[in-house]
Amino acid sequence: MTTPTSPYTLPRLDGQRVLVTGGLGFIGSNLAHRCLSLGAEVTIYDCLDPRSGGNMQNVASIKNDVHIVLNDVRNFEGISAAVLDKDIVFNCAAYTSHPNAMKEPFVDVDVNCKGVLNVLEALRRFSADAKLVHIGTSTQIGAMKYSPIDENHPEMPVDIYSANKSASEKYVLVYAHAYRLRNTVVRLANVYGPRSNIRSSDFGFMNFFIGLGLKGKDITIFGEGKQLRTISFIDDCVDALILSAETPAMDRDVYFAVSDQQYSVKEVGEAIAQHVGGKVRFIEWPKNREVIEVGDAVISNAKIRGAVGWEHKTSLESGLLKTKEYFEPRMKHYMDLAL
Repeated sequence: MTTPTSPYTLPRLDGQRVLVTGGLGFIGSNLAHRCLSLGAEVTIYDCLDPRSGGNMQNVASIKNDVHIVLNDVRNFEGISAAVLDKDIVFNCAAYTSHPNAMKEPFVDVDVNCKGVLNVLEALRRFSADAKLVHIGTSTQIGAMKYSPIDENHPEMPVDIYSANKSASEKYVLVYAHAYRLRNTVVRLANVYGPRSNIRSSDFGFMNFFIGLGLKGKDITIFGEGKQLRTISFIDDCVDALILSAETPAMDRDVYFAVSDQQYSVKEVGEAIAQHVGGKVRFIEWPKNREVIEVGDAVISNAKIRGAVGWEHKTSLESGLLKTKEYFEPRMKHYMDLAL
């Protein structure tokens, strides 16, 4: 597979009917904004579970331009009605907290496995021509066996959330091949940016660090923070998802859409302190986090780059400044001041 020589451009989505499950959350709401700007007719499907990242503020500026359905992917009748006549479905709905999944495994399996099966079965029965882009996660890999991690790397997840995301990805591919559905899985890694959940460490360390920095608080790093992470800015990830939706050659396959750059957790914390606020402080590993830590995670984006010429364009400094610019005037809508 050869890499295209020219930079990618996003296609127009004029008149296409797009459904975004989990569309009030971080990734889903950014997708909704971008699809709308590209001419799509957008429906958002979200249950606003307080244990996840949904926030009406995420769509405050477009709420009159999209159709919002408050319902749950665990409701088969609801999701079946939502997929009718859709051209593209972005499945961003998930129970996204690693620690909470360990405490509430049955809730996690209901959302991340049964919920995905509901979406797939609804598409199979009622909207088989629609394109499905399903969000996967790098954490389903577990500990890195070789570097860089690619789509053929073995998966040995170390927490319930990651295990269920791994299983749900396989459901997506089973339906794609067994029923010839137009499904694509795009795995993301450590995504940060505007509209993220910055209140709690349960939804990813980087966005939580940004929340601490915005409040001028200590950015607490477990241990020495030497483990490497592949960090991705939301705008670049949204581009990858839209390209995947509009590229038939990517049907029935899996792709990592991640940055080329890796940073240690310590370096990420220091960059946030420099560009957003706060200061870095090192603390001992909590037992419940240490047992699900996987060490370095260095990931390749060569496959998606070769397929559509996608690349991660946003530097860490630029992404942090854009994120700060978004959140500063909206802090009351995103931050529980008691935290």
